[in-house]
Amino acid sequence: METAELIEIVDREGRLLADTAAKAGVDAPVPTCPDWRVRDLLSHLGRVHSWAARFVGEGLTDPVRPSVEPAPADAELVPWYRETHRRLVETLTEADPEVECFTFLPGPAPLAFWARRQAHETAIHRVDAESAAGMDFTPVDPAFAADGIDELLSGLHSLERSRLRTDTPRTLRFRATDQDAVWTVWVSDGVPRTERNDDGVADYELSGPVADLYLALWNRLPHSALSGKGDLELAALWRERGAI
Repeated sequence: METAELIEIVDREGRLLADTAAKAGVDAPVPTCPDWRVRDLLSHLGRVHSWAARFVGEGLTDPVRPSVEPAPADAELVPWYRETHRRLVETLTEADPEVECFTFLPGPAPLAFWARRQAHETAIHRVDAESAAGMDFTPVDPAFAADGIDELLSGLHSLERSRLRTDTPRTLRFRATDQDAVWTVWVSDGVPRTERNDDGVADYELSGPVADLYLALWNRLPHSALSGKGDLELAALWRERGAI
């Protein structure tokens, strides 16, 4: 996806998240993140937005950790999130397309990386806010969902810190039924490997519309909401170790 499209998604998803969080109330539990309440969601995402904006806005080429400063009091939390989100969108929009800064995944350019990462971060947490408010999830654009699956499987799970490991090599397959898109993941005691193909037999396959597949792989929908076949223990493995 184009960087400008992703920045628009960051903007739209963050606004929707803030409105939904205000509706739910900051003390509402978040069913999709059982240990969290809405205040935790806003605090986390606001810090992540500020962290990302620093890399792009200040051109930081070395890694830094997100701020650990306390979030505002409950009454100020939604306005604080709106402001940190606004600053992120402004920073991404006004950045030099050739800006050099730290990233943690390969990509065409640092600005493209941060726009993509923040778009998916915000979209997934918007779903969390909707779960807290007891709302149906706002539909995810299929092209964006496919991009998010690519980022998750070929990007985030290509890192050494991925916990998706097995003592015995196994194969997972994720198939979009509304797109010509299939991902095969080879899991072992090393870093997982993903390819866009359906070569060979998979030990477990999960299939469904790409937007549902996106949410299921981020553990925001149960695998039972889609069609799964094969070794269901691998579905449990994903739920336990596939989280980022």
